[in-house]
Amino acid sequence: MQAWRQAGFWLPLMIVFLWGLAVLLIRQDTARETAFTLLMCVGLASSLNILLGYTGYVSFGHIVFFGLGGYTGFYFLSQHNWSLLASSLAGGVLSAGLAGLVGLAVLRLRGAYFALATIGINEAARAFVSNFEPFGGATGLFVNFSAYEQYGGAGPALWTAFTFLWVSTLAVLATSFLVKHSRFGLGLMAIREDEDAAMVMGVKAPQAKTIAYVISAFFPGIIGTLYFFKNGNVEPGDAFQLHMSIESLVMVMLGGQGTVLGPMVGAITYQGLRGYLLTSPIFKSLHLAVAGLILLLIVLFVPAGAVGWVRGRFPRWRRVLE
Repeated sequence: MQAWRQAGFWLPLMIVFLWGLAVLLIRQDTARETAFTLLMCVGLASSLNILLGYTGYVSFGHIVFFGLGGYTGFYFLSQHNWSLLASSLAGGVLSAGLAGLVGLAVLRLRGAYFALATIGINEAARAFVSNFEPFGGATGLFVNFSAYEQYGGAGPALWTAFTFLWVSTLAVLATSFLVKHSRFGLGLMAIREDEDAAMVMGVKAPQAKTIAYVISAFFPGIIGTLYFFKNGNVEPGDAFQLHMSIESLVMVMLGGQGTVLGPMVGAITYQGLRGYLLTSPIFKSLHLAVAGLILLLIVLFVPAGAVGWVRGRFPRWRRVLE
């Protein structure tokens, strides 16, 4: 059976499609902002899952692609009056290109060494951008409100950004599924189980890992551009927040690494919990500590995550819950 004919391919796509369509029909600003945040988290978690879930490589610095891609797209948009579509694609291509170059070096590392290297990359990117004058240095960049005129003003521009993010999230989920059910994806999962054995069996691990890294970096660059366009400015502190990488890891692990539906379930669940914690007078300053606790509990007791646990407990649902 071709991959796109399986129910597991359509379930996450239909959920996100109907969700975004409902927001567009309701046309309420609060619904749009809530959905924008959740879709952004789903997109970031799903893109990270292409690396973490399929190859087993834990990246604590995946947010660097969100930051650098967002900076690049925002620069072309605000300084050169590029369209939102062209700018976001430029951000994605820059992120993918950077991942290709960096991946050739850091993906030779394994385990904790790779994880530590990704943290260093994120901090190096933050330092570079903070001293790079075309990107505004430490103060960042601000959009000229004339950039919103081609979309009918600031209000309609926000809806345009939401629509682009909606489509991008659908693209991430479809790409994740197709990668998983391809011959290339089987090679990635062989690397995850035993990289040395996979290489003996003919899997070209360095090339496969780098391609996975490139694919997983492309979408955060697009999402970063859309996010900063919506906000109207970009600063180094907002673009390279390490805790966003950690939270993305929690989302993937919570929902189920190596599954397509898992990162979406994890993102929605974690953001709901995070929203409660941030509005609680007792726990508002402890949400990151809670995220760490959740990650620890998942690793110890439910390493397959929520979707992985259900798939293992109810085998008949495996074709639906990919």
